[in-house]
Amino acid sequence: MSEYALSLQKTAGSLEVQKYPPILTPEEEYSLAIELYDNGDLSAARKLVLAHMRFVAFIAHGYKGYGLEQADLIQEGMIGLMKAVKRFDPYKKVRLSSFAVYWIRAEIHEYVFKNWKIVKIATTKAQRKLFFKLKQAKAHIYTSLTNDQAEEIASDLGVRKQDVIEMESRLQLNDVAFEVHDDEDTYTPEQYLADPKQTPEQLLLSDRSREDLQHRLYQALSSLDERSIDILQSRYLKEEKTTLHTLADKYGVSAERVRQLENKAIKKLKERLEE
Repeated sequence: MSEYALSLQKTAGSLEVQKYPPILTPEEEYSLAIELYDNGDLSAARKLVLAHMRFVAFIAHGYKGYGLEQADLIQEGMIGLMKAVKRFDPYKKVRLSSFAVYWIRAEIHEYVFKNWKIVKIATTKAQRKLFFKLKQAKAHIYTSLTNDQAEEIASDLGVRKQDVIEMESRLQLNDVAFEVHDDEDTYTPEQYLADPKQTPEQLLLSDRSREDLQHRLYQALSSLDERSIDILQSRYLKEEKTTLHTLADKYGVSAERVRQLENKAIKKLKERLEE
């Protein structure tokens, strides 16, 4: 980063805690601009920037209707001012404010476009111009434009009526959060996304496959005797697994015999399910 950029960055960082400095006279402004232009005097650049803070704040105030923080708008305008100060040629006999206004507005415009909506509503130069002009033209109109009003605004701005109507519809759209919120009554785009793994065909096949598996499992269990079914249920389907010794006492056999019956029943179930 150049020494000039570092100096201006420090200036921008101190803007929030400083009061607006006094406005320069034409002679003072010219003298400071000459020092910067001819000698690269960074102190002169800083004084020029600070002396025009009021001017930047005045311009930023005109964009308060976009729902953005005024401090952020001023900060962006100050960036434009700094760029203008760096390029200002005092020998052209033009006041710095007249030269800098275009740079200030350009930075604020860019910030508004990037932050006012999630989706860009103006992408071409003509659309950007219409975006700001339409906001100004509708300053005292609090409802949707009528055909006559759209036609009048289109005539004043030198654009088509259809362009005015399309831009107004974009301005009226609100951003919607993508994620689901805690509010059960809130519906967001995330809830309407389709699951590519759950097409109607796949759901139907899944249901049929589940039904077929349940049917075959029922037939396989039907092929077992009651003791084998009880052993499997006691060992695998109850919350608390029954021990081999408990089942051995129940049926009057050894624990090893119960284990053999269990393995035999499982093997038979597998064979029937694989048929």
